[in-house]
Amino acid sequence: MQRKKPTYLQQRKPKEAVNKKLIIWTSTVFAAIVIIMIILFIFNK
Repeated sequence: MQRKKPTYLQQRKPKEAVNKKLIIWTSTVFAAIVIIMIILFIFNK
């Protein structure tokens, strides 16, 4: 039996890439919330 060659679309299928912008936005928002909570905790005394 002859092996079938992968089609053009299968060859060009992009690999799953990590969404870097989403990670940067999420970490920035999380860091901002943590910093605001620390500042509020310090000035609450």
